[in-house]
Amino acid sequence: MTALLTREEYAGIAAQIDFPKTAFIDGKYQPGRGGKLATANPATGEELCKISACNAEDVDLAVSKAREAFDQGHWSRLHPSERKDVLIRLCKLITRNARELAVMESLDSGKPIRDCETIDIPETIHTIKWHAEAADKIYDQTAPAGEDAMAMIVREPIGVVAAILPWNFPLLMLAWKIGPALAAGNSVIVKPAEQTSLTALRIAELAAEAGIPRGVLQVLPGDGPAVGEPLGLHLDVDMVSFTGSTETGRRFLRYAADSNLKKVVLECGGKNPAIVLDDAENLDLVAGHIVSAAFWNMGENCSACSRLIVHKDVRDKLTELIQARIRDWRTGDPLDPTNHLGALIDTDHCKKVASYLEDGALNGGKLDGPYIEPTIYNNSADDRLAREEVFGPVLSIIEVGSLDEAIEIANDTDYGLAASVFTANTRRALTTARAVRAGTVTVNCYGEGDISTPFGGYKQSGFGGRDNGLHAHDQYTELKTIWVDLSDPANQDKVS
Repeated sequence: MTALLTREEYAGIAAQIDFPKTAFIDGKYQPGRGGKLATANPATGEELCKISACNAEDVDLAVSKAREAFDQGHWSRLHPSERKDVLIRLCKLITRNARELAVMESLDSGKPIRDCETIDIPETIHTIKWHAEAADKIYDQTAPAGEDAMAMIVREPIGVVAAILPWNFPLLMLAWKIGPALAAGNSVIVKPAEQTSLTALRIAELAAEAGIPRGVLQVLPGDGPAVGEPLGLHLDVDMVSFTGSTETGRRFLRYAADSNLKKVVLECGGKNPAIVLDDAENLDLVAGHIVSAAFWNMGENCSACSRLIVHKDVRDKLTELIQARIRDWRTGDPLDPTNHLGALIDTDHCKKVASYLEDGALNGGKLDGPYIEPTIYNNSADDRLAREEVFGPVLSIIEVGSLDEAIEIANDTDYGLAASVFTANTRRALTTARAVRAGTVTVNCYGEGDISTPFGGYKQSGFGGRDNGLHAHDQYTELKTIWVDLSDPANQDKVS
């Protein structure tokens, strides 16, 4: 496990970072044509740097370079084992620069440095390495075509991929997308969230150093109208992979319909339930999972369990244990490794989360600059707080009297990304896991599975594919059938 430094040592690293300030196009840093994009430290409001933003002209340039690289085949037709070697070199470079990247991520996003050091950076490396190792181990197929033919089903890279990133996990979501997309042989254009462009730009620089050819990985900073929309509408972009809000995800489906019917994969919002039944064992352990599920990353997490659906017989005890656990979750300066929670991403988001804070909170319920402490409310299932995605450190506790009622409330949402169930009865656990309409259901724990398991949602939480696992490779490839006639022409009937 990574040994954490002191707050002063992290501040010293921060003072020495030379932040990237331009787009990364065609293998090098170069200024965009969209003016300047100020990026600020969410914890202090201080400007970190001004980045040269991109516009539709830059999108056209990047797409043309991505297509050129794809057609030349220096990456797309490279042997999978050679692509693997390059991506592993990238992982080694990320490892070598891990501490700088962790501090940059914390400064840019408000994430606590302890998470950047111990979760985001290691998982970013693991994700890219896992997909790299899979590149030369995924076999194509043959179909049972009989003696007179051979049918081959082969995967081919889809082409030019636009990866649209969120601001809550800038590095990790970058890895979730470029790992399988690059391993499959695609050219990738990354649009980071306008609030958090720094680490994506630095990774592109390291990728070029690792040997990824020009045009294969490019990063275009900028806002949605200037960069996201032109990518979504571009006739030479073959696929968009998007993580973010459901509202913005809908736009990319419209862009695809209005352009070239490009493939679209969406990972969107969630209002995820944690169901705790009356026979759940070790409620203190359950409380630990609930606190992590609701408040990790300041609740800025699409898979956060923001609805605790708990049986009336254990509600009071579990609530008491959750409140006790929260005392250990300090909120404050992201560069202080003793803090579990950092700053919310920006002023607008703070205002949005604060609009949900009401009187009567069991814990927290206060806005202090960019910080909101873990906050708990007792709610009915119909309350606004229990139905809308807050995307902040706010937990609704909803009391139920039966398993059937818990399942009904859990499914009474437009979302279906993740869920958890806590019970000592294996039959009830599996029955509940099958009944809850969500892409990932964990039993007696909180989590998202791991890199080997597909991640994505039902209903308005997802569309078109899954991140992680070998399933992620499928969405970045096209399937082609090659049918070979093996019959002897001499034995075929003559065509009159």
